[in-house]
Amino acid sequence: MKGKWISYSVAEMEWLEANRTLPIGDYHREFSLLFQRNDVSAVSLHALRKRKGWKTGRTGCFVKGQVPVNKGKPCPPGKGGRHPNARRTQFKAGGLPHNTKFLGHERVSKDGYVEISVDEENPHTGYERRYVLKHLHLWEQINGPLPAGMCLKCVDGNRLNTDPSNWLMIPRGVLPRLNGGRATRVMAYDTAPDELKSVLMMLARVDQKAAELRRNRQEPK
Repeated sequence: MKGKWISYSVAEMEWLEANRTLPIGDYHREFSLLFQRNDVSAVSLHALRKRKGWKTGRTGCFVKGQVPVNKGKPCPPGKGGRHPNARRTQFKAGGLPHNTKFLGHERVSKDGYVEISVDEENPHTGYERRYVLKHLHLWEQINGPLPAGMCLKCVDGNRLNTDPSNWLMIPRGVLPRLNGGRATRVMAYDTAPDELKSVLMMLARVDQKAAELRRNRQEPK
């Protein structure tokens, strides 16, 4: 029948339109028995309803209060979700995904800092663990909370070295003065030779302190 036009009589079209709300299986079966049309498939009748714009009144969506036809009917053994192949891949009670990140898991952030999972509630998600900067976490365990306006700078320029002795507490205003570049006319701290790092740190501290004094002098009393 592919590629051939299917014709319907007037009586057939009247019946098809009058019974258009039937499910497609019943629609095709009753039409075939009534008019002896073995040359017409269910797909053809479904396409006819679409061409004619005949609405069935069904959207395919559950409406509020509608009860599923399989409610309270357990899946037969060996079928559906109870098939051995399905059971093999189902989560077991108390099981954890293979990619679960446990307490103490470490990762590297996009900025190159090591982060570690600690036993603290995540304030954003409420989860029992959250990630924090490892170098800051270790440093505060020894020295206490970081004061306001202060930050930590890695002494050797290697952000992956989280040893507390490798991190120096400095005013946050010193950080941009360690970046170097054409604007500051000084060498970048992280890429400078080890013998110059202490000098660059001292110059940045002096520059930041001088700027702070000038700002304080200009502020009205």
